[in-house]
Amino acid sequence: MSVKTEITDGKITAYLSGEIDHHNAGPIRNEIDNALEKNHPEELVLDFSEVSFMDSSGIGLVMGRYKLLKELGGRLIIRNAPPAIKKVMKLAGIDLLATIF
Repeated sequence: MSVKTEITDGKITAYLSGEIDHHNAGPIRNEIDNALEKNHPEELVLDFSEVSFMDSSGIGLVMGRYKLLKELGGRLIIRNAPPAIKKVMKLAGIDLLATIF
């Protein structure tokens, strides 16, 4: 699992790849949180196009970033989630917290 962040005017895009599970959710969270705290973006985009698997740790990752963004006054966008991951997010209610494209 890896994450690459791209920072542009008022927006951070985090490109996630591989599997998101309890082994690697922490390092991903830390990298995204560092970028959020340094830049205070209006928007965080989590791009899931290269994610092949996600368990409940991935749900926690997304929900935690939502909470942090809310404190910073920003919004969360989920982009390119594969159908199975999108379904899990909707079952968890993430579609009520973030915009899912």
